[in-house]
Amino acid sequence: MTHPILHLFLAAAPAGGVAADKHMLEQLGFSWQHLLSQMIVFILVAWALKRFAFDPTIEMLEARREKIRESMANAEKIKKELAEAEAMRKEIVAKANDQAAKIVAEAHAAAEAQGEKKLQEAIAEAEHMIAKAKEAIELDRQKMKADLKAEIASLVVKTTAAVAAKVLTPDDQRRLNSATEAQLASKN
Repeated sequence: MTHPILHLFLAAAPAGGVAADKHMLEQLGFSWQHLLSQMIVFILVAWALKRFAFDPTIEMLEARREKIRESMANAEKIKKELAEAEAMRKEIVAKANDQAAKIVAEAHAAAEAQGEKKLQEAIAEAEHMIAKAKEAIELDRQKMKADLKAEIASLVVKTTAAVAAKVLTPDDQRRLNSATEAQLASKN
C-alpha cells in the first residue's frame, strides 16, 4: 500500500517505470526506512506526551475546575447563609426593639399607676385628716358651747343677782342655769 503523497509524486513523474520512480524518490531524499522510523518516533512521542504530559495536565485542570465549581457552590451557600443571618439579625433587632418599647410602655404605665396610687393615697390621707380635723373641730365646738353655756349661765346668775340685789340660793342658781341652758339649746 502506498502513501497518497507518494501517488502524487508518481503521477508527476515521467513515464519510465517503477525503477525510474524509485530513482526519482531517492533523488528527492525520500527513504522508506527514514519515514518508518520517524513515524514510530512520532507515535512514541505522541503517546509519551499524552500519557505523561497531556493526561496529568487535563486531570489537574479538571480537578481545578471541580474545586472552582465547589468554591462557587460554597460561595453561593455562604451568600445564602449570610442573607439568612442578616434577616435573622434584623428580626432579632426588631424583636428586641419591640420588647424594649413594651418594657418602656410598661414602665410608663407602672409609673402612672404608681403615681395614681400615690395620688389616691394622698387624697385618702387628706380626706382622713380632714375628717379628723372636723371631728376635732366638732369636739372643740361642743366643748366651747358647753363652756360658753356655763359662762353665760354664770353671767346670767351674777347679772340677775346684781340686778335683783339679792343673793341667790343654790336652788335658785340651778333653776336659772337650767332655764338659760334650755333657751340656748332651743336657739341652736
